[in-house]
Amino acid sequence: MSGKNTFPLPNDPIWISKLLNWANHHYPFFAYFTDNGIPYPHQGFKHQFYAAKSAFPLKEATAIYGKQKMVGIIGYDYKNVVEKLTSDHPAPVDCPESVFFLPELEILIEENQISVIHEHADQLLSEILAFAHPLIPNPHVLVTAMTDKETYFSNIQSIKNHIISGDLYEMNYCMGFTFEEKKWDPIQGFEALMKRSAMPFSALFRAEDLYLVCASPERFLKKTGDQWIAQPIKGTIKRGANAEEDSIFQDYLANSEKERAENLMIVDLMRNDLSKVSKVGSVEVEELFGIYAFPKVSQMISTVKSKVRSDLSLETIVQATFPMGSMTGAPKIMCMELIERHEDFKRGWYSGALGYFEADGDFDLNVVIRSIVFDKASGKGYFAVGSAITHDADAEYEYQECLLKSEAIREVLEGF
Repeated sequence: MSGKNTFPLPNDPIWISKLLNWANHHYPFFAYFTDNGIPYPHQGFKHQFYAAKSAFPLKEATAIYGKQKMVGIIGYDYKNVVEKLTSDHPAPVDCPESVFFLPELEILIEENQISVIHEHADQLLSEILAFAHPLIPNPHVLVTAMTDKETYFSNIQSIKNHIISGDLYEMNYCMGFTFEEKKWDPIQGFEALMKRSAMPFSALFRAEDLYLVCASPERFLKKTGDQWIAQPIKGTIKRGANAEEDSIFQDYLANSEKERAENLMIVDLMRNDLSKVSKVGSVEVEELFGIYAFPKVSQMISTVKSKVRSDLSLETIVQATFPMGSMTGAPKIMCMELIERHEDFKRGWYSGALGYFEADGDFDLNVVIRSIVFDKASGKGYFAVGSAITHDADAEYEYQECLLKSEAIREVLEGF
């Protein structure tokens, strides 16, 4: 790639759609990141696009980390590398453990301008803006739950029995949903999801036939200079029909002993994970139990910060902190063992992490939730939702929380 070429922001309301569809014809690997203009503590994803013709796994990315820009995704099942664990359930879609690429094309999008980093920047931008993609509306698909309600309730009770026995304090238990439709277009799906549930860590990621349509509200880990930032989410409530009702719901969430206990346990787990890659005594909680509103839900978010230890490899960082505690529970290893026992699907990319890495070693990774994974070759797709199960969890409440979290995705897929 050559240097940065700067252009005025295109005067075309659908130019991002043209970019994504153009890239889909030219690059087997690409990633589009956006915060959707949503305010977020320490900001959400930068608005940018990357593309490449080839990719490699995390092990190779470690040698490049801190030297070149990269984009990468790490699936939940990388836990089996971090710990002596297994993932034996069937995969709704087979996802590589990790996929990284070095951008051959970069487009950085700002308020009034874009920067295109490519030796033929002018030509590519002209091609993108002239790209005509026939719009065939996505077919409505049938979504099938992998776990029936009776089994879900039974598993909740089993998890609570483990808590009573002292095996764990809290566990993130998820259920999966599948669909199949070869004519489903993940780019249209992404655009539809952004209209219904725009989030600060949203992304569209392609790795050959696999697509991740992501509307994540959660940051896993950010490195900026000498600082780590982690922002676990635990605590969810629906939005109100008006400002008054919204305020009542948010006050309920903010003062819920159960939700605060869930959040605090994961904050403590994140503090412990960060301590492994931080300067001694530098880990602190910047904000505890913050309440933030998104299109469909309000969430309880805490922010943990610390000072970075120098000379850490990417594998060291990932193995110290991954998977994120909000998607496992505490203690982490026991929870991952029980997740394997109680869930009935291989998580794959769901509850993994996706993000971008700068040449200086800074990076930003989200938590892959509120997301669809789709295999264009087979036409098979899946998504999953979950919640934290504690001693006083009510199975019906947790089930309804999961349905609330899945609402926007189901609307996109089923056409409601």
